[in-house]
Amino acid sequence: TINLTNLTSYRVIYGDTDQMGVVYYANYLRWFERGRSEFLRQIGLPYANIEAAGFHFPVAEVTCRYAQSARYDDVIEIATTLVDLSRVYLLFEYKISHQADQLTLATGSTKHACIDREGRVKRIPKMLADAVELAMGNSRD
Repeated sequence: TINLTNLTSYRVIYGDTDQMGVVYYANYLRWFERGRSEFLRQIGLPYANIEAAGFHFPVAEVTCRYAQSARYDDVIEIATTLVDLSRVYLLFEYKISHQADQLTLATGSTKHACIDREGRVKRIPKMLADAVELAMGNSRD
């Protein structure tokens, strides 16, 4: 089982909120993306490098369960965990919390297909599998 996690913090800006100062629901999905990007950067393989090699990982499935509202100027923590890396997809889970008290704001997941530039489903590239394996080895040290 894969269980690699990246923690990223973010301060909620006014543009993330609605008229009531509450974060607009779709922004949680943007924060999932931010967490994925930082996760890949953490394992030494920024998404730009994956794209340069001819691979893309579009979202095939997403879930988000909202528990509490984030508000303007809150500092949140995005915990992004790679939980599965199959032959052709990645599965991430997320937990968004207030950084100060770790109160859970939302949880969710995204499943990503691996495709080439023409949109054909492909095997997970070796460079990604190797980066995950190396990061898992380093996280055990």
